[in-house]
Amino acid sequence: MKTLMMPQGSGEWHQARLGVVTASEIDALITPLAKPRTGKGVDTYLYKKLCEKFLGYSPDAQGSTYAMDQGSLIEKIALPWYNFTYDTDAKRVGFCVSDDSRTGCSPDAILAPDGGLEIKCFQPEHALRCFMEQAVPEEYRMQIHFSMFVTGAKWWDFVSFSRQFPNVVIRVKRDDEIQMALRIALKSFFVRFDEAYAKISELRDAENASKMAEYLKSSVPAPDTTPAAP
Repeated sequence: MKTLMMPQGSGEWHQARLGVVTASEIDALITPLAKPRTGKGVDTYLYKKLCEKFLGYSPDAQGSTYAMDQGSLIEKIALPWYNFTYDTDAKRVGFCVSDDSRTGCSPDAILAPDGGLEIKCFQPEHALRCFMEQAVPEEYRMQIHFSMFVTGAKWWDFVSFSRQFPNVVIRVKRDDEIQMALRIALKSFFVRFDEAYAKISELRDAENASKMAEYLKSSVPAPDTTPAAP
């Protein structure tokens, strides 16, 4: 696993994610109950990742005000609170990517050598729900387990940080069955990805060869047919 140090949301960060299956998107491939997804949603995600790799950019790379605000709160308030409360030294990172560069995650912080953090600065109603239920919201379950998949971490703390309600910290431990389910879902996805990318590349190469042939043909001077002087 490689850890890249850049601001999350920056151009360099978006570039590092192109064509990579990421923790924030893993719910496109697997359900919160660790069951592989099928159908059009998987197809849509496949074409999104193919376009990113083939074109070298992502149409939705502009980010959002909410995402930028969330990152600012985490860095300035929530992470210092966590480190002070638990007497730790969790650090912000940019992007963690697997050695094969096919999977990645953007932890809100890493606590070496065994853990990481997913911090959410929810709107009040969602923060209250986390406090009352004392549970990780379903929509973030696989994101946390996938972050452990990428990094090899043994645990991940989910933090609901709120300025209106008590903060919530829930430790999620590595689950071997879920890790295997993720591995199976990824294997199926990458088989389709590789086959499709090879086909696209073949068509592109054939088109480029055809254009080059036409160019060379048009650039060759026509033979001089003027009769020679007697």
